[in-house]
Amino acid sequence: MDMLINPTVVELSRAQFALTALYHFLFVPLTLGLSFILATMESVYVITGKPIYKEMTQFWGKLFGINFALGVATGLTMEFEFGTNWSMYSHFVGDIFGTPLAIEGLMAFFMESTFVGVMFFGWDRLSARAHLVVTYLVALGSNLSALWILIANGFMQDPRGGTFDPNTMRMQFSSFVDLIFNPDAQAKFVHTSIAGFVTGSMFVMGISAYYLLTNKRKDIALRSFRIATVFGVISSIGVITLGDALGYIDAHAQPTKLAAMEAIWTTDPHPVSAAWNLIAFPSRAAQKNYFEISIPYVLTPLLTHSENTVIPGIIQLEQEAKPRIENGIKAMVALKAYNEDHGNTEALATFKKYEKDMGYGFLAKEFAPDQDLAKVNAENLPSVLDKTAKATIPNVWVEFWSFRLMVAAGFFMLALFAFAAYYSLKNEVEKHPALLKLALWSIPLPWVAVEFGWITAENGRQPWTVYGWLPTFVSASSHSVGYMIFSLIGFTLLYSSFIAVELYLMFKYARLGPQEHHHHQPEPQTAGGGMAGQPAFAKPSLSPKH
Repeated sequence: MDMLINPTVVELSRAQFALTALYHFLFVPLTLGLSFILATMESVYVITGKPIYKEMTQFWGKLFGINFALGVATGLTMEFEFGTNWSMYSHFVGDIFGTPLAIEGLMAFFMESTFVGVMFFGWDRLSARAHLVVTYLVALGSNLSALWILIANGFMQDPRGGTFDPNTMRMQFSSFVDLIFNPDAQAKFVHTSIAGFVTGSMFVMGISAYYLLTNKRKDIALRSFRIATVFGVISSIGVITLGDALGYIDAHAQPTKLAAMEAIWTTDPHPVSAAWNLIAFPSRAAQKNYFEISIPYVLTPLLTHSENTVIPGIIQLEQEAKPRIENGIKAMVALKAYNEDHGNTEALATFKKYEKDMGYGFLAKEFAPDQDLAKVNAENLPSVLDKTAKATIPNVWVEFWSFRLMVAAGFFMLALFAFAAYYSLKNEVEKHPALLKLALWSIPLPWVAVEFGWITAENGRQPWTVYGWLPTFVSASSHSVGYMIFSLIGFTLLYSSFIAVELYLMFKYARLGPQEHHHHQPEPQTAGGGMAGQPAFAKPSLSPKH
């Protein structure tokens, strides 16, 4: 634990993982949401027996399949990246972090991947009810994958279920139940899954709006539009509600994230009148907002669901961190002494006394003379405490604005879904081409929201990879700068090509739309796709009729 990584390598490793995660999450939310919309459409088909709902399921399933395949390709890389670029992190928490990832692969990913093939190619091999069960299993598997990934991420945000072992210098499992039922993980799972439902709803609604504007397959477009809008209204309300719950949890687990998210610099001793910053331009150097538009009496009930809870500001949190940093330095010095001589019971006793603050001492290594905590003395201690305390606060500007852009997109989509659902249920949506055009051009909005949501979550956790225990600046692997630059460029090009393929295929098949057929003929049992006898991924005819 004495070896510090080149700061440039750490930043490049962070940039590469951020790139990988943000690229991958362009595919994930559509998989989560569209899978359940497919299940809903197919449920209507099984209940009513109307063939058009089967055709709808097959058409939207084609677009789901394109997204699913590319999502798998981008997701597999991330788990290997923990070992290649974050070896210290993998060593420190591998026993805990690796468990939910393994369960995700064995239980959820294999289940999802197996049944997705049956879903596409089993239309003429299974009964209608059996095929519906398979579609639900695909949707369930997709969301179970998200659950286990977010359980792993939840440990990084609020480490529960593990304890530090001074003999092995690693985190060890203490409670599998605490790991699974981590409040951050559970709230984030529901929030993320429902955000996927919003994404799927906007995707279906926007493309259906395009068909209505171009007078293409209105029979499918109107039904798809209605299902998507109702799904979208319910999901948007859910994602906003669960987002509020997640913020409430973060207020207790990560007060530094909350303070940065709201650009709160000073603690208001009168919580009843605390103002919420609607807009602000925060300055980390000056520790104040140069400009702000605030709404009084809103902050405390909004963030704490009470009227008398004091919300600590950034300046107070920095001061509160200093005693923990000082205790953490004592813990790290004692840990080093015990690691050199396991018979040193006095050092072990000292470490145990200050163990809960060990991570803050670890964080102080970056600012200690020669990165040696043993050299911190009465003369240089104030400087080390001050620099380390400031380092406990994430980038306020990024945190504040990424959160607001996410929330703004969420409320806009709720309003759009509400208007669209209202006119759709009244069978008047075709009378409002402006609304249809707005729905079409709003397709990217859910992705904007979820990407800024992840930036809010992960930037707000800094400067930690495991909050309060393991700082980011010591978590990376000891690669060379040249290697990291080469790797970053390679990943950028590779993932950009995946996005290009996704967009090309999505635009191609979305523009072609569901294929026309002779509505008065009895529908033969099909193997998938929109036409009898063609597999799910068969290339549609370019002619309007066949």
